[in-house]
Amino acid sequence: MRGEIPIIAILRAPSADRFAEVTAVLHESGVTAVEFTLTTAGALDAVRECAGMAHPIGVGTVLTAKDAALAVEAGAAYLITPAVIEEVIVEGRRLGVPVVSGAFTPTEIHRAWTAGSSMVKVFPAAVGGPGYIKAVRAPLPDIPLVPTGGIGLGAVRAYLDAGAAALGIGSPLIGDACAGGDLDALRERVLLVRDQLS
Repeated sequence: MRGEIPIIAILRAPSADRFAEVTAVLHESGVTAVEFTLTTAGALDAVRECAGMAHPIGVGTVLTAKDAALAVEAGAAYLITPAVIEEVIVEGRRLGVPVVSGAFTPTEIHRAWTAGSSMVKVFPAAVGGPGYIKAVRAPLPDIPLVPTGGIGLGAVRAYLDAGAAALGIGSPLIGDACAGGDLDALRERVLLVRDQLS
């Protein structure tokens, strides 16, 4: 799931009508991991629409095994949850797709990992910041962590330096692009991130 730029771009909007267009811009700009959230109307239809793209699409805010099955049926290549939801992890494994389980405390992170998560989304990451990621990685160095929630674009390097495997970033990166906003501005925001990584 880590692309050229180690970010999972989170697309959440009232409607998924522009998800395919935004995803194409992200892919062209080097962000190859994109999550369509189930809280967005038409998210699964948008996954189907993006089936032919060069990089697979993930589905987020997966709360039940049924959600997981519907997402995979639509073409989701990986599933993301906001919390440790073991039925989703079990269903994802049954269907042969990775699950990135949400967790926050060391106990939850360890539980998600031992239940079969491929990576663990530390959410909401901004509560503890990069220092929290570094602290958690000390006793749990083998668990790939994906801090998500409230991460500004200027903090990308700090989280990666703290040991994050990747980052989940929504509105600070996407802005209003999914609601008709300027796609060139989206490209510029991706460039801001890329500059930190060079």
